[in-house]
Amino acid sequence: MNEQAELNREAFEDVGEEARVQLEGYRPGLYVRMEISGVPCEFVEHFCPSTPLVIGGIMSGEDRLGFIQARLKKHRWHKRILKNRDPLILSLGWRRFQTMPLYSVQDHNGRNRLVKYTPEHMHCTATFYGPITPQGSGLLAVQTLSNNTSNFGISATGVVLNLDKSIDIVKKLKLVGYPAKVFKNTAFIKGMFHSPLEVAKFEGAAIRTVSGIRGQIKKAIRNPEGAFRATFEDKIRMSDIAFVRTWYPVDLPHYYNPVTSLLGDTWRGMRTVGQIRHNTGQKVIHERDSRYSSVVRVAKRFQPFHVPASLQKQLPFKSKPKDWVERSKKTAILRKRAVVREPHERKAAALMDRLHTAHKDRVAKRRAMMKKRIEDHKKGQAVVEKKKAAHTRDIRKRYYQMLGKVEKRKQQQRTRANRQD
Repeated sequence: MNEQAELNREAFEDVGEEARVQLEGYRPGLYVRMEISGVPCEFVEHFCPSTPLVIGGIMSGEDRLGFIQARLKKHRWHKRILKNRDPLILSLGWRRFQTMPLYSVQDHNGRNRLVKYTPEHMHCTATFYGPITPQGSGLLAVQTLSNNTSNFGISATGVVLNLDKSIDIVKKLKLVGYPAKVFKNTAFIKGMFHSPLEVAKFEGAAIRTVSGIRGQIKKAIRNPEGAFRATFEDKIRMSDIAFVRTWYPVDLPHYYNPVTSLLGDTWRGMRTVGQIRHNTGQKVIHERDSRYSSVVRVAKRFQPFHVPASLQKQLPFKSKPKDWVERSKKTAILRKRAVVREPHERKAAALMDRLHTAHKDRVAKRRAMMKKRIEDHKKGQAVVEKKKAAHTRDIRKRYYQMLGKVEKRKQQQRTRANRQD
């Protein structure tokens, strides 16, 4: 840079200032006067000389508006998570504007699944409407420009990923139906669709019951309206609930409001639903379907499993059902009856009891002696290990001392060689 400036100075030394500006342009350090057309009158009325104005330029394609996808993460010092479709003020490139981002998470199959709130400690994809910005540009998000907030001001940070007008964001939608008639592996499901045309659109779709039995939608039936025939892996019950998992596309909001804080004392953007309720004193509407309640399910009683007698004959013994007959009270009484022994039987039983007692005493003494020997052996091993560790520590210490002396000698030799050079 210095060499080029010196060459330019030597080349244009004899040229006038106006001609040099036309050929070389305005050099750094020159004062220039700029005239900007189309400035609102509020800018002049509320002009503050102490506020610096930074003038920059944008590329030719950045003056258009479109949908932008950015990787966003809630700031760790921000207390609350961000809600979907809540207005957010973004500082992106040279612009500051308010928009309504949609938060989504990309699944393993590439589907952008809508989420209600930003994850607590993880990135998510934010899609919003705004000016076209090059990929890799950083963004900063705040919820308000007021300085009276006690919380941390920065809500989230992120980076622009790509620019695409055909962004598809979907949310999960479950269609629920109930069995009308149940056959062996076939059932008629009602209440899921309203017309045979809707059934025709979902022919071949995977269906599932709450109990985990999988199935498939086949054809629509005449009566009732919107009912259809479905096949399942196993026979379902009339108390089962069938459902289909579908994905519904979400419309992206076209909201872009630039921040014009230099045109007035206070700039007010769109308020969130929570701020509107707080300012107007309205309470949150609790819908009955959205309340969490404990689910109480009645335990189902299944009939006992019955194997026909003709089939039992063909089964191996380990697969045949075992019918154990419970012992009656009479059998239990017979087992507890008193036994009257003869004199020689009593003497033999007493002798066996004494022998058993002596054997138990010898076994107990043997176990105690073995336990004591094991403890003494462990103590001796601990002393040996302690001496071995001390010896190893001394050898290691002498080894490192020797290495240190060798390294010090080499360092001194290198120092002498450098001095001689």
